[in-house]
Amino acid sequence: MNARDLLRSRPEGLCCPKAGFFIDPTRPVERALITHGHADHARAGHGAVLATRETLDIMALRYGPDFAGSVQEVNLGETITLDGIRVTCHPAGHVLGSAQIAVEADGMRIVASGDYKRAADPTCAPFETVPCDVFITEATFALPVFTHPDAAREIERLLTSLQQFPERTHVVGAYGLGKAQRVIALLRAAGYRKPIYLHGALEKLCHYYEGAGVALGPLRPATVEEKDAAPPAGAIVIAPPSAIDDRWSRRFADPLACFASGWMRIRQRARQRGVELPLIISDHADWPELTQTIQETGAGEVWVTHGREEALVRWCELNGIIAQPLHIAGYEDEAE
Repeated sequence: MNARDLLRSRPEGLCCPKAGFFIDPTRPVERALITHGHADHARAGHGAVLATRETLDIMALRYGPDFAGSVQEVNLGETITLDGIRVTCHPAGHVLGSAQIAVEADGMRIVASGDYKRAADPTCAPFETVPCDVFITEATFALPVFTHPDAAREIERLLTSLQQFPERTHVVGAYGLGKAQRVIALLRAAGYRKPIYLHGALEKLCHYYEGAGVALGPLRPATVEEKDAAPPAGAIVIAPPSAIDDRWSRRFADPLACFASGWMRIRQRARQRGVELPLIISDHADWPELTQTIQETGAGEVWVTHGREEALVRWCELNGIIAQPLHIAGYEDEAE
């Protein structure tokens, strides 16, 4: 079977014409397979959605219970057959419930990675390399300059800042799904036992993570009417990135703006956002992880999507691997 007979790029996204489904479509379709719950991959309005239980739950939390005409749950490692096409979900290590989707027929296996990372993360199942003929990889940080440090080291920098500036409230910008919970879990792993304060936009997902068995320790709302319940000086507040330099953050004691993102590797981005303490903590694979993963899959062909496609395509060509960019529009990476 030709790979493009099994999966091909369409304006809506990756399409399996034989089974009539799309993977992470960027507009409503009749049948969608969703890799994870981030809004640029998981949209409402599809006729039918197949995903892991956690991704389905996250979509319901974000869009309401009627986000799709019907839903079907699939477990990580489980194989189902859709109109003769075998589909298996494998851990992607990106956020809770995230999956790579392997599509197989007539001896051909294509793996769509969705977003993924190889670094350890206490809040989700670890990434699993899946041998395949064609690997469809994200390329958010597909430039050699992007080599992410150990996230635990970045958390130590945050805790050191707390010791140095105990009079200042540290407001950490972190994407609401995955990054916020990971930062909290890393703080707990580093021995931080005090309450961590949450922007209201993060509370629902953090409580869902706890219900799914991810221990986050004592959490408190950051915005309260009672003065005694407000975050004290020296507290850690987790908030959406847009809130760290907003009027909302100015209510705290001499707020110190932090931002947890792979983009904090670029100093100009930190300066533009007024970030005093950039924390390079990414939920995406860096350049060494991207190239390592491609090699480990054994794929003879690589399709590159949503990110710095050209550099990774060129690396593949230099290493004797057929590669092409997919140029699928609609995936965002700024919040990371």
